[in-house]
Amino acid sequence: MTQGHIAVIDIGKTNAKLALVRMSDLAEIAVVTRPNTVVPGPPYPHFDVEGHWSFLLDGLGRFHARHGVSAITVTTHGAAAALIAEEGTLAAPILDYEHAGPERVRDAYDAIRPPFRETGSPRLAMGLNLGAQLHWQFHRDPGLRDRVWRVVTYPQFWAHRLTGVVATDVTSLGCHTDLWNPFSGTFSTLPDALGIADRIAPPRKPGDVLGTILPEIAARTGLAPDTPVFCGIHDSNASLLPHLMTLHAPFSVVSTGTWVIAMAVGGAPVTLDPEQDTLVNVNALGQAVASARFMGGREHDLALGAARTEPDAAQIREVLTGRIMLFPALVPETGPYAGAKAAWSGPEPAQGSGQRSAAVGFYLALVTARCLELIGHQGIIVVEGPFARNRPYLWMLAEATASPVRAMTSATGTSQGAALLATADAPGDQDIPTLPAPDPETRGLLSSYARAWQRHVAAR
Repeated sequence: MTQGHIAVIDIGKTNAKLALVRMSDLAEIAVVTRPNTVVPGPPYPHFDVEGHWSFLLDGLGRFHARHGVSAITVTTHGAAAALIAEEGTLAAPILDYEHAGPERVRDAYDAIRPPFRETGSPRLAMGLNLGAQLHWQFHRDPGLRDRVWRVVTYPQFWAHRLTGVVATDVTSLGCHTDLWNPFSGTFSTLPDALGIADRIAPPRKPGDVLGTILPEIAARTGLAPDTPVFCGIHDSNASLLPHLMTLHAPFSVVSTGTWVIAMAVGGAPVTLDPEQDTLVNVNALGQAVASARFMGGREHDLALGAARTEPDAAQIREVLTGRIMLFPALVPETGPYAGAKAAWSGPEPAQGSGQRSAAVGFYLALVTARCLELIGHQGIIVVEGPFARNRPYLWMLAEATASPVRAMTSATGTSQGAALLATADAPGDQDIPTLPAPDPETRGLLSSYARAWQRHVAAR
């Protein structure tokens, strides 16, 4: 594999990260983070890109001084784009996709929005369809479209700041934007309808080199002026990439964070249902991937708050035998149970208790299992991100899907995949340990719990 150290800019919905990945073994040798706090406005809630920029430049300088940086790649959450003015600055702040502004002109947007059969993109709330964001921004500021020189997707906003080169990438365009046709690999009819067909930056593959860093970046960070910057990739597709390069289909990858994204590779043929938050993603190779998602990380935090306890075996057994269950949905705007109202099967376990942590882990696994069922999952399941360290989640997922589950325990599941954009080589054998199985009695309890939960949810 390529030698050296790759700096990965990783902007998630909850945190902004900078990771340094050693390419000889894909180990993360340094990680720094900051909260991705949304600026309330004016003119509307938006991302603190200048705060992130200072943080990233400082981190690049420290990483290079201590270890050396050979190249830079970028991965970010989806549902975000930057409107670039001709002078290279932002023509408007980058809208937070959880702002309800686009809902105010929902009917007008729906009148021009391409159908699911063209885009594989379900109609989502707020600004989760990038096309809806752009439509609303142009509606609220009639002069904005004329000020826009280029529209770039979010990973490429950071690549543009580093290199001055504008682009979009196929994975970000294929992330429920309504702007992309994943079946033909071309833009959908929406850019024409929005009047930006001549302004949206050309699509590139995530592993393309956009250019080298600008002179002022080299001066600020100490990096070599010829340091290459790669195009960049949507974060859940960064999690998928190492497995595309090493595993034989069929398999599924579950990328966990603020969002839980389930992606089936080579699964059973299914008809995707946009009403259940299934969709077509586009992977780093430009291929359509059946996917489903829900806001699992957000639900985890809402259910547990700051007081969290790792459950022991006795507490797990108590939850299983007592059928202490949480039913969907804590974030009812998204996921396979959208519109459902969350409820407990009986008295809520105490905040901070191991029983509550176990029940929430089981709940998240059972919703994930439903996502996998909807997209035709077959084969092993690889879990990326923070849920890969959640024992109740992993145990229940294995039982509910009757599938082998493997947990990736690296600090940031997206960094390894994003770093692979900087090499044409496949990664070496990955250390993906098989999940230690619970004892037979616990497995039986897990299985009966899952069936009871599923029966109750189906009857609601």
